[in-house]
Order: sequence, then structure tokens, then C-alpha cells
Amino acid sequence: MILFDLRCGKGHVFEAWFRDGATAEKQIAGRKIACPSCGTAKVEKAPMAPRIGKGGRAAAAESGAAENAAAEPSQPQGAVMTKEMAAKAAQLRKELKELRTKIEANCDYVGGRFAEEARKIHYGEVDARGIYGEATDAESKELADQGIEFGRIPWIQPTDA
Repeated sequence: MILFDLRCGKGHVFEAWFRDGATAEKQIAGRKIACPSCGTAKVEKAPMAPRIGKGGRAAAAESGAAENAAAEPSQPQGAVMTKEMAAKAAQLRKELKELRTKIEANCDYVGGRFAEEARKIHYGEVDARGIYGEATDAESKELADQGIEFGRIPWIQPTDA
């Protein structure tokens, strides 16, 4: 297995694993690989730093880890997306960005006080309103245990940075 950095025509860089260099060239030329950010199948190898092999146990352990990662299809890291998967991923990113815009326009940002403010709203201590902010896993569990309804969404950056 070999890992290459790839770049799409729009400049997004991503990784993909291949059986060998010839397989990579064939899939790239046949436009079988799609950018996970925008869905375009126009990709090329991106410049990358060479990986220097290690000898002894470190090399064997690293090789075994790479084989295990490649053998597990549930691992998204380095997975090659089909055009359809990339299109769906790009559509989902677009919808999440739109959701973020709507939330920011219609709700109050409370930052790290999210759990505290959610409790105040739930127990009628303040007027009900839409809020968003951050909560730790422990705070989220406590809110759920108290029967306070809230949602967690992936917070997609509004621009490619």
C-alpha cells in the first residue's frame, strides 16, 4: 500500500491509499477518484515529502499498522471516494454551512455558557430563545439526563481556510 497526496482542480489537497503507483496513475487518469471537498474528478498527485523507511521492529510495527488501516473499510482516513460519494459529501458540507448561517442569524451565541443558558431556558428562569455555543461531553450528558432537549451539529467553517 502507498499513500499519495492528491490535489483537485480547485486546489483542495487530500490523501488516498493505493495498491501501488501504477494503480494510482490508472485511477487518476481514468478520473475514478473524486475530491471529498467539492466532488470534482479532475485530480493529480500533489507534491509531498518522501517517507524514509525505518529498519527493525519500528518498520514492522508501522507496516502492520498501515495494513490494518487499509484492511478496515470503516476507516475514512485515506479512503478513496467515488464521484457519487464525493458529490454527496460536498452537498452535505454545503447544507451544514447553510445551517450555520441560519443559526448565526437567528440565535444568540452564548459561548461556553451553553449548558447554563439551556438550563435557564428549560426551567423558565429566562425567556425562551434560540441559543448556540459550546458544551463539553460531560455537560451535554448532564443536559440530556435532565431532559433538556438540544442538538449537536458539526460546525462547518463558512469558507475553505
